[in-house]
Amino acid sequence: MDSVIVAERPLLVRVENGVGRLTLNRPQALNALTTDMCRDMAEALSRWADDEGVAYVVLDHAVGRGFCAGGDIRAVAVSGRGDGVAARAFFRTEYRLNTLIKNFPKPFVALMDGVTMGGGVGISVHGSHRIATDNTLFAMPETGIGLFPDVGGGWFLPRLDGELGTWLALTGARLKGPEVKAAGIATHYVSSTDLPDLKAELLKGGDIDNILHRYDRPVGAPSYAEHEEAINRIFGKATLADIAIALKLEDSDWAQHQGEVMATRSPFSMSVTLRQLREGRQMETFEDVMQMEYRIASRVCQSHDFLEGVRAVLEDKDHSPQWNPHAIGCVSATSVEAVFRPLERELYA
Repeated sequence: MDSVIVAERPLLVRVENGVGRLTLNRPQALNALTTDMCRDMAEALSRWADDEGVAYVVLDHAVGRGFCAGGDIRAVAVSGRGDGVAARAFFRTEYRLNTLIKNFPKPFVALMDGVTMGGGVGISVHGSHRIATDNTLFAMPETGIGLFPDVGGGWFLPRLDGELGTWLALTGARLKGPEVKAAGIATHYVSSTDLPDLKAELLKGGDIDNILHRYDRPVGAPSYAEHEEAINRIFGKATLADIAIALKLEDSDWAQHQGEVMATRSPFSMSVTLRQLREGRQMETFEDVMQMEYRIASRVCQSHDFLEGVRAVLEDKDHSPQWNPHAIGCVSATSVEAVFRPLERELYA
């Protein structure tokens, strides 16, 4: 494998000292994933899975403050305004990559040093070793652009403690490095100043667990700890309307703020998200969750709220999306049910 770093390549793939290296190299877009990047990662992992010369994989990013801010949502929206073929191809490729990472038979080390959102979560959180640093900023902000927390969000979010995942998914709340480990999203927390030395040791090959143990730092209570009782009580309610009402009736500034944040999110997306997480919690396999999410994504990528959310947040940047329907109480159960129905061509078909 070519070990020469070529600056213009968005993904650098090589093997060094028996270590498979995947380096995201699209800093101008915060390493947002394209279909080609996902395909190239999947092809490398498929090769390395059976390659006795590769002991484990390390995923990092070349430069900049973003590990990976998500998928190339603007490109998805361009396709969604047309026939949606390219958008569905992106999700198909991305979700198959997520499944490869989840089932990878060797250690998969993701160095989440920077912005880690959406698709960036999908290529890291399903790996065996997830390293957060003081630069890590985690979020699943999809309901703010009319999407939903995909890339396996239906698997890992409802499996976090209590209703933490539901809160993160509906509000898009952000967690900083130590909190990412405290929440169980990362397996280790390392100081960014130690990261170069850690990476150097990892790339020499060796006992991963021993190396990471020496660099791992303890973390304190997360900022959300004082609200955990309210998170579990309120975000565990049966319907989105019940959650919104409970937040409004709760006598705390924190709860009022959560309600205000949710009022800016797509009511349809939040309704879909709540069902996604509730169903995902009951599913027995990761593949079942990804199949569900592909059904949703295949339809939502051409929906009014997604295209309007991208316009308002990423294109015109007026941050005033006109959601349709505009309120939680106006979302019909039929419209939500429709996006969960089987497709003619399923993800694993």
